[in-house]
Amino acid sequence: MPSLAIVILNYNRADLLADCLESIYAAPMRCSLNVWVVDNASSDGSAEMVRTRFPQAQLIVSPINGGFSHGNNLALRQILTPAHATDYVLLLNNDTLVPAGALDGLVEYLEQHGTVGAVGPKLLLPDGSLDLACRRSFPTPEVALYRMLGLARLFPHSPRFARYNMTYLDPDQETEVDSLVGACMLIRHQVLREVGLLDEAFFMYGEDLDWAYRIKTYGWRIVYYPRVIVHHYKRAASTRRAIPSIRAFYDAMRIFHRKHYAATTPAALNALIELGITLKELLALGRNYLLPPAARRVG
Repeated sequence: MPSLAIVILNYNRADLLADCLESIYAAPMRCSLNVWVVDNASSDGSAEMVRTRFPQAQLIVSPINGGFSHGNNLALRQILTPAHATDYVLLLNNDTLVPAGALDGLVEYLEQHGTVGAVGPKLLLPDGSLDLACRRSFPTPEVALYRMLGLARLFPHSPRFARYNMTYLDPDQETEVDSLVGACMLIRHQVLREVGLLDEAFFMYGEDLDWAYRIKTYGWRIVYYPRVIVHHYKRAASTRRAIPSIRAFYDAMRIFHRKHYAATTPAALNALIELGITLKELLALGRNYLLPPAARRVG
C-alpha cells in the first residue's frame, strides 16, 4: 500500500481548513494517509479547531507567519526524516475540497508512470471554470513579455502567445507541463529528497514555479492530469490582506526572473521586464484601491 503525506498550510481560515479536512477524511483511501497541518500564527482559533475536530492530523503551530514556503517547509523537513518517510507528498491549499477518490487517482498516476516526478489535477473554481494556474509554462522572458503586453489575453488560442496558461489546449487534455500550482501538487518523496525544500525567498506565490523548475532540472516530467478534479476557492485567503498579497505576487515575479533567467537575458530586456513588472504592480495596487473592500483581491 503506498503512503501519502498531505501538507496543508493555514493562516486565519479555520472555516476553510475545516471544510478541506472534512473532505479529505470523508471517504476511506487506498493509501496510508498522514495529514500535516501547519498553522502560520493564526489568531482565529484554527489550531484549537484542528486539535478538537481532527486529532488524527499532525499539527505544527508556527509562532510567526513566515509565508507559504516557510510554513510548508516546517512539515516537509519532518517528512524528510526517517521517522516520517512516505512514498508521496501532496501540497494542498486550505481553500480546496477533495472529492472521494481524487487523491487515490493522483497517487495511482505516479505509481503507473515512473518518469513523472509531479502530477496535478484539474482545479475548478467555484463557478466551474478552470483555475488557469493548474497547468503552466515557465515565464521565460519571451512568455513574460507576451503576458505583459496583453497578447496572451488577446490571443488565448495561440500556442505562441498563450503559452503561460496554455489556454489553447482543451482543459480535459492530459499534457506534460512546465509547472503545476502549489494549491494541489503531488510529488514523489524521492523528488523531495533530490530537489529539496521550497525556496523561502518567495513569501507567497512563485515558489511552486521555482520548485517545478528545479524538478525538471533533475530530469523529472511534470503532468497535468484532468481525469482527477479538485475544487479550489482561489484567493480566499489572500483577499483579507490584499495589498501585501499584491506586492508578494509581483515580488515573486522579480525573484523568479532574477534567479533563473536574468543572467542569460540581455540587459535591455531585463530592464524592460523589471519595468513591466513594476508598472503592472502599480496598476494592480491602484485598481485594487478603487474597488470596494469586499471586491479587493490579487489582480
